[in-house]
Amino acid sequence: MYVDSEVSRLRTVLLHRPSAELARLTPRNNDSLLFDGIPWVSRAQEEHDAFAEALRSRGVEVLYLGDLLAETLTLPEARAELTAGVLAARRLGDSLRATVAGYLADQDPDRLGEILVAGLAHEEIKSTGGGLVYEMMDRHDFVIDPLPNLLFTRDSSVWVRDRVAVTSLAMRARRRETTITHAIYRHHPRFAGAELLFDPSLEHVEGGDVLVLAPEVLAIGVGERTTPAGAERLAQRVIAAGLAHTVLAVPIAQERATMHLDTVCTMVDVDAVVMYPNLADSLQAWTVTGLDGELRVGAPRPFLEAAAEAMGIDRLRVIDTGLDPVTAEREQWDDGNNTLAIAPRLCVAYERNVETNAQLERAGIEVVRISGSELGSGRGGPRCMSCPIQRDPLR
Repeated sequence: MYVDSEVSRLRTVLLHRPSAELARLTPRNNDSLLFDGIPWVSRAQEEHDAFAEALRSRGVEVLYLGDLLAETLTLPEARAELTAGVLAARRLGDSLRATVAGYLADQDPDRLGEILVAGLAHEEIKSTGGGLVYEMMDRHDFVIDPLPNLLFTRDSSVWVRDRVAVTSLAMRARRRETTITHAIYRHHPRFAGAELLFDPSLEHVEGGDVLVLAPEVLAIGVGERTTPAGAERLAQRVIAAGLAHTVLAVPIAQERATMHLDTVCTMVDVDAVVMYPNLADSLQAWTVTGLDGELRVGAPRPFLEAAAEAMGIDRLRVIDTGLDPVTAEREQWDDGNNTLAIAPRLCVAYERNVETNAQLERAGIEVVRISGSELGSGRGGPRCMSCPIQRDPLR
């Protein structure tokens, strides 16, 4: 396991194929579960399968989170840890908690993994204890909430060289995702010996806000999902561990359209980014470095200037989203900036962002187009849906 850039040759990636958890979305709950619409589940699966195949066809090993979870749940310690995490919800009450504990204990690892991801509705379990909580629930209420945003594996963990940061998700609907990721990295044999750089108990940081711009250079977006305290904590840890000499803290608007840094900027070559033009000139960065065990924070500077200096290059080439302000706004909303680099000058992007993809190709970037009409209803593109675990060293 090793990642020291956004663009070097991708070898292994973690995905989550959407399943029954998407079918839990309704007009009553899609807002609270952070989806902008109700996806057509079978079509979303077809789109995701095509995404995975596009990666495999270019030599990328695809790991599925659901498979890793089921394998992890065969280990008694991991099973106890994940079950305890669900049962700790205070809203259950003692009677319903006992019922749920018994129900989960009866499930094999595959089925238990499905429940942890897809959730459990009131009507799917019969409480014999007659508890007040169970009796007062609507039949469609969730005893265990589903995790439809698990689709976006980028957010719950980030690899920085040979260490993994299991993040701390800000939105209540997503926080249990990291209990799953944390258990997989701690217990699954595939990750034996992996050193954890961060954990979910710490200040809020989400993976969509973390860009490994170059070996030893990170950018961390600060906005709706990642707090200044979270950015500071991660900066402290990567600098202290010798994983980075510079971290750029980059404020972004606290809005749905710009929830993460990778919704406005991703790398497509060692010296090139695709970027929302409305922000290219205004985006600022605080440069964080270390000296004698203490953090040093420089005055804010233009992001592109600060990034190029930290990366040791003359400048970052900028490829605009769209060709005009209206197209740029539409394609930024449709994740035109959210590309996944498979290698330098080779990236995956949603096919619907026609102008942005044309701009990329004019700049010498090969674009692997995938469909995302249903996958995008949760506000995420190819980068959001992928957690690189192994890339070739950039240098």
